[in-house]
Amino acid sequence: MTEEAGGRTGAVMAAIRQRLAAGRLAPGERLPSIRGFAATMGVSPSTVVEAYDRLAAEGLIRARPGSGFYVSGAVSPLALTEAEPRRERAIDPLWVSRQSLDAGPDMLKPGCGWLPAEWMPNTAIRRAVRGLAQAGEAVLTDYGATRGALSLRRHLVRRLAGEGIEAGADQLLLTASGTQAIDLIGRLLLRPGDTVIVDDPCYFNFQALLGVHAVRIVGVPYTPTGPDLQAFAAALAEHRPRLYVTNSALHNPTGATLAPQIAHRLLTLAAAHDLTIVEDDIFADLEPEPSPRLAALDGLARVIRIGSFSKTLSASIRCGYIAARPDWIEALVDLQVATSFGGPSPVAAELIAGTLADGSYRKHLEALRRRLSRARREATARLEPLGIKPWIVPRGGFTLWCRLPEEQDAAVLARAGLAEGLVLAPGNVFSVSQTASGLMRFNVAQMTDPQVYEGLTRAMARTQPAAAPPSTPSP
Repeated sequence: MTEEAGGRTGAVMAAIRQRLAAGRLAPGERLPSIRGFAATMGVSPSTVVEAYDRLAAEGLIRARPGSGFYVSGAVSPLALTEAEPRRERAIDPLWVSRQSLDAGPDMLKPGCGWLPAEWMPNTAIRRAVRGLAQAGEAVLTDYGATRGALSLRRHLVRRLAGEGIEAGADQLLLTASGTQAIDLIGRLLLRPGDTVIVDDPCYFNFQALLGVHAVRIVGVPYTPTGPDLQAFAAALAEHRPRLYVTNSALHNPTGATLAPQIAHRLLTLAAAHDLTIVEDDIFADLEPEPSPRLAALDGLARVIRIGSFSKTLSASIRCGYIAARPDWIEALVDLQVATSFGGPSPVAAELIAGTLADGSYRKHLEALRRRLSRARREATARLEPLGIKPWIVPRGGFTLWCRLPEEQDAAVLARAGLAEGLVLAPGNVFSVSQTASGLMRFNVAQMTDPQVYEGLTRAMARTQPAAAPPSTPSP
């Protein structure tokens, strides 16, 4: 439909809505005939048909075959309070997700975990969408193959080979998202009551998702070079965990990078205690240079690699992947068929494959890394006058794990931030041991608007402890 035709259709729809709002059309009443209303509006009958069909799809009117279109019964509009996030809910591992995902367009989100829309390769995505329109009908209408689109799996095989991971076609599975990848692994390898080790702090949704599987979660302190090995070894000996779930590349939330000697020692401990490691590689493309990967060092023997493209390409086009042992992949395929009836949407997988295939993704990443480097420097400089300092300076990525001034509690500050139009990510939502009350994760890509710092300044002032009144000297 051309822009002009779309405008005429919109005008017809607006005219009907106006009559409904003014009470000139009551519930159950027949709408003007298509030809009659076309003459009234000075448009073609096909334009009125298009407008009526759209209003019917919205539920405002309904069609009666052979009779015409009629006003639907009164429908109660969704109350605004039902659509807004529940701000009074407990600050738990789901709190930041709920606040970020449900935030209105006026909210600033320095605590969310994704890049702004304008930072994504939108031109390449639109080009892939146009290409997909020429795809076979099966891509647009059929279920996905059980292992996912072959075009994207081929890309991932080449990508893994570039890291030194020789993964055959029988070792790769596409999933609906990176989150679903972890869920499927949990369904396969965990039973209620099992123990899982996570980093402390770790990505908050690891805790939320593992909680669904009714397992015991044990946190191991995370250092600037990886997990504390002494604490890790002690946890293995005491709890006999089934899994260890961690981020590689740029750790979330700290931004830290795993050191080579820590990686080797981790794998030695895992082998000695029959521990399986789930390595989430979602931030890999944001690294300036590759860091050690457990999956590469291990050869996918006891390490399962997962990832997605939501942080660098699109969070809307959901598709993740799992690379693992062939026998595990075979079992995971069955689980995905049982829970989703096939692999991820062919539309999503082919869109991602098409976006990656035109050669622009590499240039997008190079520009993105430079832009993030500038944003990280600017955010660090603007946070410093507020007494907020990075725990470490990350090598790349968009997360900045920061210490607040001593008198600030991150959870209290996050609630105050909501009142100032800010979604913040307080430290304890990432911490199993609840020892991060003085820390906050910031997303530097979401902090280019000066209003972020103005709102943060006001929120911090509101949460300052009240000064004690001066004492009165005794007479």
